[in-house]
Amino acid sequence: MDIGIIGSGSIGATAARLFAGAGHNVAISNSRGPESLRDLVSDIGENASAASVDEAADFGEVVLVAIPFFAYEALPADRLSGKIVVDATNYYPGRDGEMDFGGLTSSEVISGHLSGALLVKAFNTMYYETLATGGDPSDNVQLVLFVSGDEVEAKSVVSRLIEEIGFAPKDLGSLKGSSRQQPGSPIYNVRLTREQARETLEDMD
Repeated sequence: MDIGIIGSGSIGATAARLFAGAGHNVAISNSRGPESLRDLVSDIGENASAASVDEAADFGEVVLVAIPFFAYEALPADRLSGKIVVDATNYYPGRDGEMDFGGLTSSEVISGHLSGALLVKAFNTMYYETLATGGDPSDNVQLVLFVSGDEVEAKSVVSRLIEEIGFAPKDLGSLKGSSRQQPGSPIYNVRLTREQARETLEDMD
């Protein structure tokens, strides 16, 4: 699969390594331009390439977005229309500024900007070092990555990618349900197996 990544920070770079290691073609981008990514893609290997944001959006069948939340309006909505977009962003008021979402989740806000995209919230709850080293496809007690979205098939595609890099997907339902994935939630930045995730979510309900 061709996967575009917008954002080359800790999560974006780690996801690029994992997807490329699983045999996918990855085009990674950031706001500074492809030249700033030459060392990273060289280190990842032949399945990775440096791209502009527009190029990464065009390239990917799936496009993972791992940028500061405040920058979401810079995402190229036209180029991402019709694509599966993985929202790995988090809203931090101290960094992003105080915002009134009018009762929406941050992912619903991004979905409103990317109105033609199939948005899936994932890859936002796990610390990047755990993401880098915690996956094991052969492990019967895998760590969970949570998935929320309104499109069943889009969630299925993202869930398969999660399985390929050695984690267990856990579906939390609609984008409205992604409120449980936000910073401060009991499942945020916590290493959880399937059973632990089930118990924690039951306690949250």
